[in-house]
Amino acid sequence: MCQLPSSAVAYKFRSDQTGLLSAVEQEPHMLTPLVPKAPTLDDQPHGQEQNPSKTHLSLALTEARHIASIAFPMILTGLLLYSRSMISMLFLGRLGELALAGGSLAIGFANITGYSILSGLAMGMEPICGQAFGAQRYKLLGLTLQRTVLLLLLTSIPIAFLWFNMKEILLFFVSPPSAYLSSNPVHNTALTYCATLAILLHIPINYFLVSVLDLGIKGVALSGIWTNLNLVGSLIAYVVVSRVYKKTWGGVSSECLRDWKSLLNLAVPSCISVCLEWWWYEIMILLCGLLLNPRATVASMGILIQTTALIYIFPSSLSFSLSTRVGNELGANRPEKARLAAIVGLSSSFILGFLALFFAVMVRKTWATMFTQDPEILTLTSMVLPIIGLCELGNCPQTTGCGALRGTARPKLGANINLGCFYLVGMPVAVWLGFFAGFDFKGLWLGLLAAQGSCAVTMLFVLFQTNWDQQAQRAKELTGTGSDDDEECVTLKDETTQDSTNSLV
Repeated sequence: MCQLPSSAVAYKFRSDQTGLLSAVEQEPHMLTPLVPKAPTLDDQPHGQEQNPSKTHLSLALTEARHIASIAFPMILTGLLLYSRSMISMLFLGRLGELALAGGSLAIGFANITGYSILSGLAMGMEPICGQAFGAQRYKLLGLTLQRTVLLLLLTSIPIAFLWFNMKEILLFFVSPPSAYLSSNPVHNTALTYCATLAILLHIPINYFLVSVLDLGIKGVALSGIWTNLNLVGSLIAYVVVSRVYKKTWGGVSSECLRDWKSLLNLAVPSCISVCLEWWWYEIMILLCGLLLNPRATVASMGILIQTTALIYIFPSSLSFSLSTRVGNELGANRPEKARLAAIVGLSSSFILGFLALFFAVMVRKTWATMFTQDPEILTLTSMVLPIIGLCELGNCPQTTGCGALRGTARPKLGANINLGCFYLVGMPVAVWLGFFAGFDFKGLWLGLLAAQGSCAVTMLFVLFQTNWDQQAQRAKELTGTGSDDDEECVTLKDETTQDSTNSLV
């Protein structure tokens, strides 16, 4: 849920006996759809001309404001949560090189085997909730939340079992144990406030567990758990106190045990898409161990991955914002507004890409000095940072495009694009350049550049071919707005339904 600008006005539409739509101005409300109905030619009464000042540019600027109102709080939240991992790494560094390497290894395995899976599955609720909110099917949001929480809890059971036995698994695959370690040195503003509180508590919690209780690396891990619980607890407290759940929460219902097909059709492809992208970087770390200077390349790769994670906060926030906007407009049966949101969001992503390129080029000689003073690592990092900037020219539109696909409830298409571009284009290019063409460490990142570039081009092509009227019809089927009762209706059509060749622009 996003915070509306104070000047936003909501409109309620009703049909008179002649079938014409009339608009009644209402006061803004927490549950008002995220974008008020903008006047278009179709909304004008017969015989009345459209306001000439309402140009395409003004509509685009209005849409940009709506997208920004969602994205900016998410950027702040992302930066706060990013600082949590940086704080943990600082405390690990105080414990020594082995603790830092072991903690980095643990974080990598947690990302591969746990967080990437849970994060991807949770994204399955995004298109359903976005479209249901736009269609004013508020009870469907509560049911989808219950189903998603249940799905994540069930998925966490095998993940927890795997993590409990991770020591034995690592000892089976890695011998001696030190060998691998030595080579691996709901309301956006409310979410921001809750994240701020959790991060402010994260520092004293780390100090208490690591320094006072002398728990070492276990203390860093426990502080992460404690901070996550603080974040969840503060969010629940906000929801209860603010009572924003009144329209969307109908209580725990046995209905959440049925009609899982729509959620799984979206959650599983979303999970695959996220995992394919996250796992790429872990595979790159493994490949670094096979290069000419594995110690320096692995360390430099760690610094560069931290850098890309920082930059990724911005297109990722734009992606979530665009997914919400597109989903809201399709759920409200306004395909032209969804199309406009996609155009504005993708245009903004190119601006972010150029800003990221500028940042990477400007800090290339100084950025790595915050992490190390090793001359080999500094040289490798400064050499690759401009390539990362070029990668962001593709990554920003690609990430934003994934948000548009999620808003249209087509994550399977995004997963197929990621699979083809990262593993059928990028991986062969990275291996060939890194190991056979003499580019070494730089070759791996040139492979990522090939993957991101091809991914962005493919994503833009798919969105340009999207039939937005057809997607609005699919949104009706997903949210059940075509039925008279208030229960969840039919499941998704096969999302491989062919889009027509109607252009986005």
